[in-house]
Amino acid sequence: MALWSSESWTRISKVRGESPLIQCITNLVSMDLMANVLLSAGASPAMIHSVTEIPDFTPVVQGLCVNVGTLSDEWLPSMKAAAKIAREMGKPWVLDPVAAGASGFRLRACLELVEMRPTVIRGNGSEVMALAKATVGSCKGADSCVESTDALEAAKALAKSSGAVVAVSGAVDVVTDGERVVCAKNGVPMLQRITATGCSVTALITAFVAIDPQNPLEATASALAVFGVAAEMGMEMAKGPASLRMQLIDSLYNLDESTLRNRLNISSLPCL
Repeated sequence: MALWSSESWTRISKVRGESPLIQCITNLVSMDLMANVLLSAGASPAMIHSVTEIPDFTPVVQGLCVNVGTLSDEWLPSMKAAAKIAREMGKPWVLDPVAAGASGFRLRACLELVEMRPTVIRGNGSEVMALAKATVGSCKGADSCVESTDALEAAKALAKSSGAVVAVSGAVDVVTDGERVVCAKNGVPMLQRITATGCSVTALITAFVAIDPQNPLEATASALAVFGVAAEMGMEMAKGPASLRMQLIDSLYNLDESTLRNRLNISSLPCL
């Protein structure tokens, strides 16, 4: 645990020191919170999604976050173009397959993006299982029908087939490269009552992987835990979802080494 705390603090400190430029092609619901989470962590967000700008802009970023929440025919070419450039230039990119199994169009789009070799795939249990099985499911929108730990085998299979680190968010966040499995246990249930918190932690993962591209599994687990610690801190001052949203951003900005060391909870299997 001490090693994880030390490395996680090193990563958040490096994000603050280097302020990596993170391009977010994301959904209309999440832009505000994603940008503010990145800023509060010390990164520099850029919500650039025009396909015309991709050839000029994507080559200069340190990381790319692709989120399909409000997917459209118009935005999909931008996502693919940016992912192609990121992969060709060796830049990390992270896929958030929001509601991947909600429709055939959405599932096909996500599977096409998975074929473009993301560095990390971050979703809930139902999204990861939909990608692993390539099936349309019956879940309600972006909500998960299964616990993160129940999707572990699907996550390992998806990691092996895609070459990506796969993170499954839930009460326990499960991260795997197909062989190793790490569990991040920080966070609060009320995050589920705030839209775009999952999208925002994906953006934070992108920033962490951008400054530590050689260790995507460790960087992903650190980002999930740091976000969870900030949520725990914020919950101590919050009165409900709206104030937690504000306190989460402030807590991430004010997070110090001592607090992180005392609160961070990452372990290998078993996750329970």
